[in-house]
Amino acid sequence: MEKIDANGLIRRIFTPTIVLSLSYLILGHFCNIPHILLFCILGTVILVPMELGIILSASKRENGAYSLKSAFVGQEKLQRWKILIIAFVFFGAAGLLSAYVAPLENQFFAQMRAELLHRLPIGFDWTNFEYMKLFSKPIRILTCIYYSIFNVLIAPITEELFFRGYLTSHYKKQSSFLPILIAVLFSLYHFWLPFNNVFRILAFASVAYVAYKKKNLYISICFHCLCNLFSAVCFAAAIL
Repeated sequence: MEKIDANGLIRRIFTPTIVLSLSYLILGHFCNIPHILLFCILGTVILVPMELGIILSASKRENGAYSLKSAFVGQEKLQRWKILIIAFVFFGAAGLLSAYVAPLENQFFAQMRAELLHRLPIGFDWTNFEYMKLFSKPIRILTCIYYSIFNVLIAPITEELFFRGYLTSHYKKQSSFLPILIAVLFSLYHFWLPFNNVFRILAFASVAYVAYKKKNLYISICFHCLCNLFSAVCFAAAIL
């Protein structure tokens, strides 16, 4: 199994997100569709292929065939009901963090966020639901459908395979602190959501640690999908 050093880790994490973020930033200035829809499309054609491509290439080198095996190195089976219970417990904890920590973080960065968004076209503010309602209902429905598919299934599964699976198992310095480090880097790689790092790190670090100790990637996959499902439902309710 190939081992990843610190430089390799940083390069693998931030190259895909830099390409995605720059593409989104440039194309967003000429966008005639909801920006969040544009982002999901770009994520589908840029971020997902790049991250899965790294896993597939590693599997080819390690196992002789393109597969996702490199994301499941050292994984052990766990009963489905245990996976779901653990995921729901951490989902509940994330709910408490969103109620008590996220608002404080949003308040702390409110002025910085406002100044940044003031320099960008209005569509870059995904929380401006009044702007979203200016689009026709079919466009809003399409946006909700695509956003839900991408944000609830495609993106979180890909990211968990990449971060909690491939990167965590292949980093050469294995330790109990590693899942925390990966969680921090995972949060920082969200260039398109730069003002939620405290909430994101607190929400993902603990479940990443448990998934690492239990040697079961499906714990963090289920948790991530649950969190994004809640976000997708709230988004749809706000713009439809």
